[in-house]
Amino acid sequence: EELKARSQEPIPDPDQWLDEKLEQNILLTTADALINWGRRSSLWPAICFPACCAFELIAANGPRFDLARFGMEILRASPRQADVMITAGTLTWKMAPNVRRIYNQMAEPKWVIAMGACGVSGGIFASASYAVVPGYNRIVPVDVYVPGCPPRPEALIHGIQLLQKKIARRKNIDIKALRGK
Repeated sequence: EELKARSQEPIPDPDQWLDEKLEQNILLTTADALINWGRRSSLWPAICFPACCAFELIAANGPRFDLARFGMEILRASPRQADVMITAGTLTWKMAPNVRRIYNQMAEPKWVIAMGACGVSGGIFASASYAVVPGYNRIVPVDVYVPGCPPRPEALIHGIQLLQKKIARRKNIDIKALRGK
């Protein structure tokens, strides 16, 4: 009878604090958002024919502008380790197959930034020479254009931020394909 009298009220749940902590620490997101966050936060660049723009690229990679905050601290020597190709400098038709080969060696997903007037449109050399390609977009698909001769490090950083926004909008998982439609 004594046990019966003491058991009229339920015993409080000792793990009630766990429910309160979970509500404060749950983060809801989509798989696309999570994948895109990882991809845009760790861009690994391969540099392709930097020419005059190399100095601005080096300055952007230095301590003042700090490309490391975008996850780009290591410039990749191999296209197989890179996911962003930064193209700059005058491209001739003779070298164009090599640029295409480097692009094809990069793993998917991959992006291209055309840096400088030569990378965007062939620069001052395009109209004066039959041997100059009028822009890298004739050889590889370009995602972001950074104009200038040469563009300042701030312009390159702005181009990288535009690329990050483009990556953030990317759809990675095709629901229709998963459902078999």
